[in-house]
Amino acid sequence: MLVYEIIRKKLDGERNTHEEIRHLVTGFVRGEVAPEQMAAWLAAVYIRGLSDEETWWLTEVMAKSGRMMDLSAIDGIKVDKHSTGGVGDKVSIIVVPLVASAGVPVAKLTGRALGHTGGTADKLESIPGMRLNLSEEEFISQVKHIGCAIAVATEDIAPADKKIYSLRDKTATIASLPLIVSSILSKKLAGGADAFVFDVKFGDGAFMRRLEDARALAESLVRTAKLAGKKAVAVLSSMEQPLGHAIGNAVEIAEAIEVLKGGGPEDVRELCITISALMLWLGGVVTNTDEGRSKAMELLNSGAALEKFRQLIAAQGGDPSIVDDSLRLPQPLHKVEVISDRAGTIARIATKQLGLVAGQLGAGRMGAAEVDPTAGIVVLKKVGDHVNFGEVLAILQSSKPIDGEIVAKVKASFAFGESGEKPPILAGFVQ
Repeated sequence: MLVYEIIRKKLDGERNTHEEIRHLVTGFVRGEVAPEQMAAWLAAVYIRGLSDEETWWLTEVMAKSGRMMDLSAIDGIKVDKHSTGGVGDKVSIIVVPLVASAGVPVAKLTGRALGHTGGTADKLESIPGMRLNLSEEEFISQVKHIGCAIAVATEDIAPADKKIYSLRDKTATIASLPLIVSSILSKKLAGGADAFVFDVKFGDGAFMRRLEDARALAESLVRTAKLAGKKAVAVLSSMEQPLGHAIGNAVEIAEAIEVLKGGGPEDVRELCITISALMLWLGGVVTNTDEGRSKAMELLNSGAALEKFRQLIAAQGGDPSIVDDSLRLPQPLHKVEVISDRAGTIARIATKQLGLVAGQLGAGRMGAAEVDPTAGIVVLKKVGDHVNFGEVLAILQSSKPIDGEIVAKVKASFAFGESGEKPPILAGFVQ
């Protein structure tokens, strides 16, 4: 089969066959298809797109390019969730134990910080002793024993995605919708779950800035998951401002614990209850999402979700006492307040900028520097809040000194106006 012909067909707007896509991807992984040939096909896909069937075929071959986890030894419907990435997104840390406390098994593979967005693995590793590198046997055994586990995906999970993503990054083809779908879903399918909830974010702090683009991604993810024989739904959630108040690692763990104790910021709580309700419904423990919301709130308010989080930490070698005393989490050597030099109402927040600043403070993976578990930002004022002159907008923290340039960047991230409405956290569902 000529790779030249596979590329030509896509460049001319024709459909590739299942066998052509399989031949191209497996050949690229094995080194039999040259990077410049794969790059040409990716560029053709970027321009011409893929049909739903082609997207599914690409996703399938990418998922099967490495180890496919077998969760059949775990009783029940295994439900996973995926976020497209945001600033202050600690939802997985909350919903995994919450949903597991209702009897729905959650076997979650997760990632690390990427660009301006934080990584669930980095956040959890700020808990002293917490281990995210689990073998498949440990991972499955833990889910069977306590109902949930969170681990870093190993290199042999969807290796084709890693090779293709690297090439997309070099060839400006990251923004292709079918390529985004195949990248996300290939890893999810390799993780072995039966059903998925996708949290597709939009706004300044999201990779999809426009709501209509986020909706298109959500629709394609759900359609492709169904072609794979999986149950799937998606929520569209706003990233026009940070989720909650905390941006970072240990500081987000502390905020997640507040929510698991029945409190926490309203936007985080609402999104977690919504996603949990959908996961409980897909998992078959409730008959509709209204019942799922009631069940999720009950599990938060009763302490059952918090106790499951305690079990999760202990099972993975972490210090469960941080649940009762957040000061046992790593504490920063330096804190700086960002003071408002004017009065008014917060109209907009440059969310991506705050995510990048958190990375500069040490919360993300920038260059060769190790992640600082203490680094981050606590955003005290959100869109719609009134601010007086001299009030604190945010608190910056790090293990290293914080210079005035970083403080100025954070101050400039808050735009004032005559008025500002609090943006709703949810903008719709796709199923």
